[in-house]
Amino acid sequence: MSETAPAPLTGRGRPEAEADVIVVGAGPSGSTAAYYLAQAGLDVLLLEKTAFPREKVCGDGLTPRAVKQLTAMGVSLDDEGWIRNHGLRIIGGGVRLELPWPDLAEYPGFGLVRTRDDFDRILVERAVSAGARLLERTNVTGPVTDPRSNRIVGVTATDPDREPVTYRAPLVVAADGNSSRLSVGMGIRKRDDRPMGVAVRTYFTSPRHDDDYLESWLELWDNSQGREVLLPGYGWVFGVGDGTSNVGLGILNSTSSFQGVDYRALLRRWTESMPAEWGFTEENQQGKIRGAALPMGFNRVPHYTRGLMLVGDAGGMINPFNGEGIAYAMEAGRLAADVIAQAHSRPTQQSRERTLLSYPRILSDTYGGYYTLGRYFVKMIGNPELMKYATKYGLPQRTLMQFALKMLANLTEPSRGDAMDRVINGLSKMAPAA
Repeated sequence: MSETAPAPLTGRGRPEAEADVIVVGAGPSGSTAAYYLAQAGLDVLLLEKTAFPREKVCGDGLTPRAVKQLTAMGVSLDDEGWIRNHGLRIIGGGVRLELPWPDLAEYPGFGLVRTRDDFDRILVERAVSAGARLLERTNVTGPVTDPRSNRIVGVTATDPDREPVTYRAPLVVAADGNSSRLSVGMGIRKRDDRPMGVAVRTYFTSPRHDDDYLESWLELWDNSQGREVLLPGYGWVFGVGDGTSNVGLGILNSTSSFQGVDYRALLRRWTESMPAEWGFTEENQQGKIRGAALPMGFNRVPHYTRGLMLVGDAGGMINPFNGEGIAYAMEAGRLAADVIAQAHSRPTQQSRERTLLSYPRILSDTYGGYYTLGRYFVKMIGNPELMKYATKYGLPQRTLMQFALKMLANLTEPSRGDAMDRVINGLSKMAPAA
């Protein structure tokens, strides 16, 4: 039987458990999608399993890509709690290099830091202010499908009292993170040929809390297996501005030692090696060391099928080059909302479905080649000898590192850029789509 989209609902006289679109998960991707969908006049039900504010494992650092999305959503960046940074400080191979964010028309010239419990709350408030209906402590347990078409037509969940409930909509956006119960329920599983990472972090009371550069350490050595192994990944120190620093590390699965690493112990050993005056000590630690998976390079596809659209970590949208997820989550949420709004306006079931099926193609055109380059990069840095060579001879070359910053952070002018921009854009277009 051919797949057809059900007729759009009008929103008039509809029960509270029905909507034009259900968005599952109120992280950056879900809240951004809900914001733009509501702005387009759609009735949006935003379901979140926890309540705000709530903690998320993250470096809390935002590049200019994410800042651009915040500005587009009308978030005030002059309020208390935002700490601006001027660029990236790279440390490795005996070199300490400060690289300002590139001066571009496409993106602002600064980044930000803000903790996720506060950051996510700000985004969800923007979605609610635009008209989205937020239900907190609502844990989605699976999809509801039409037995005739096998399309998703809603979700099952438990409400704050743990009572079973059902919500219905002709379209559902899965913004439910790396595990994405909805995707699994619809038969969309992860791809093993895509990179995966692990991030662990904690907070320390530190005099470095107001650092105006994001700091990245490129050499992570692990000796837990009886020999020194250079791991593919980096450590970070991001000043939060509230008296604490977010200190953590991210490791990629591109080496055989990935499974055997005790990441929390590695973070403890790493922080113990830091200068004492920075305060990265056990008595200054604020909260536990917490970890999370980093799904990269479109590790779950298709991004649209049978009424279900994937955004953010649910679709494996983290940048393989640098582990950045928030900017791409927000961009994907905005793209998804635009496609859904366009589909909603189409007069027939067939034309609506044809529009919805354009979403994976748009994602591929936007990120596919760049993410393929990222996969090649992940394989390269999985070679310890190559990593040591690159750190030793590449870091002292400032022009090369400025190019690397643009490449790794995906910060270029789409047109009329400089020579670096043209090379990066050209490589992304030439690479096969992810």
